[in-house]
Amino acid sequence: MRHKVLLAVVGPTAIGKTALGILLAKHFKTEIVSADSRQFFKEMSIGTAVPSSEEISEVPHHFIQHKSIFEPYSVGDFEREALHLLDTLFQKHDVVIMVGGSGLYVDAVVKGLDDFPEVDPKIREALNEQLKRDGLESLLQELKERDPNYFEVVDRDNPHRLIRALEVCIASGQPYSSFLNQNKSKRSFTTIYVGLDAPREVVYERINLRVDVMMEEGLLDEAKQLYPHKELNALQTVGYKELFEYLEDRCTLGTAVEEIKKNTRRFAKRQLTWLRKNKNILWIGHHTEPNKTIELVTDQIKNLDHAP
Repeated sequence: MRHKVLLAVVGPTAIGKTALGILLAKHFKTEIVSADSRQFFKEMSIGTAVPSSEEISEVPHHFIQHKSIFEPYSVGDFEREALHLLDTLFQKHDVVIMVGGSGLYVDAVVKGLDDFPEVDPKIREALNEQLKRDGLESLLQELKERDPNYFEVVDRDNPHRLIRALEVCIASGQPYSSFLNQNKSKRSFTTIYVGLDAPREVVYERINLRVDVMMEEGLLDEAKQLYPHKELNALQTVGYKELFEYLEDRCTLGTAVEEIKKNTRRFAKRQLTWLRKNKNILWIGHHTEPNKTIELVTDQIKNLDHAP
């Protein structure tokens, strides 16, 4: 094989990326690099849908619950560590699988991080004060006005991401999105994106079912254990924030669960918006037979070797 190939398995949450990653890894006798930022933290298991111990035993996985929520860990840290790991894995394998629900983290490995202007720390301090004083909605409204394009794809439940985008807008006087994908980093591997696709109603149905299963598996107890640390950035995410509201007697448990489902569906919609901009994804229907899936992916790899 002329090319070292990274197969990046992408798609909306709950569609079956873990299973597809394992299928491909077993076929190519290789390993999986997770690029799901929610699955990095060992204290968060049920609410992040980490692969089961049975799934992990089938294929070597990396970047699954390797950090604590108490450790700062940025997308830049992940890019650096993932590239170092890939250098090692590509010495043993021609193909490596990356499975990711976090588009920003996948793109960091494939393309490199974007070059942003320096930001005066006072801007960040002011935005954090605005968040405390006026709430998340005020940040959302300001981002919508300053950068409507990024507003469409940002994780609107993550104040850290909102503040990061706004501080760049304010410091530069330009939209945050104008700095994205400016400088492409040269990589020693070729990436093929493999996207899992399904009708929206199927994705939403799978999300609703997954949330019900998470609750049955003990998500509420997990949230109770994490509640004392609810201000940590890692916990500013769907599945936990809603249950923290319940634990503060601000809503019923039923309402919290419905909010998890609603916010996860919104998250899936934003994931698809992000992915649809990538015209190089090999989309595969979620019901496609395993052998057919392997055939389609193998053909893509063969096409690389036949390219001039």
